[in-house]
Amino acid sequence: MEKWFKRAGLRLMVLCFWIIIWGVLSRIINQELFLPSPISVLTTIFEIGKNTTFWISIGNSFIRIILGFFLGLIIGAVLALISYKSKVVYELLSPLMKVIKATPVASFIILALVWISAVNLSVLIAFLMVLPVSYSNILQGLKSIDQKLLEMSRVFRINRWKRIRAIYFPTVLPFIISAISIGLGFSFKSGIAAEVIGRPVNSIGINLYESKLYLMTKELFAWTVVIILLSVLFEFIVMKVLPLIMKRGINHEH
Repeated sequence: MEKWFKRAGLRLMVLCFWIIIWGVLSRIINQELFLPSPISVLTTIFEIGKNTTFWISIGNSFIRIILGFFLGLIIGAVLALISYKSKVVYELLSPLMKVIKATPVASFIILALVWISAVNLSVLIAFLMVLPVSYSNILQGLKSIDQKLLEMSRVFRINRWKRIRAIYFPTVLPFIISAISIGLGFSFKSGIAAEVIGRPVNSIGINLYESKLYLMTKELFAWTVVIILLSVLFEFIVMKVLPLIMKRGINHEH
């Protein structure tokens, strides 16, 4: 607990440092149109927060992006497991994952708009950004499993579930956590970018677009801060809760 408080205190100090730098730069530039102060941005967040559409926009965008994230994570994990078991499937999927990783997000967004509505665009884009991250990380974790331990478990005729609990799970879990951490950042950035281009009604993306269009810099910064807070908060919750759920699930079944 003491270590947690020290780490949290250090992070808070770092955050305060950069907010001070932001405030100083705002004072130097002295033009709210180019760089609003932290206080004015915070005030703007409270002002737009009084509007019902603010919360509806956050809810809509959050649900779509998180849906895309979980779809990418789960399907990536399933494909990684199949690729681990089948060399043919691995060879078939390998170039596809490389293409997805190499293709710019903007290209996916523009192409996807030809086939699907703007409302579902952020789900698809978040899914596509998370899929190769989940696939490659979990596949790497599966490949790093000690084969001697697996061979020994077969010799002693340890059942499959015990092998998963004792050998597979502890080895792969850090790779799953890494995929979640990286994938969450990608899903929020790409999902919001998809909304900015697709501009679905009552979304964070359309609010960002309109703030930029009408040179409402304070609103633009306010929405950006909201996006960062959402991403950080959800990542914190998932990174703390999901590993515990997975471990307890394994132990409970055992």
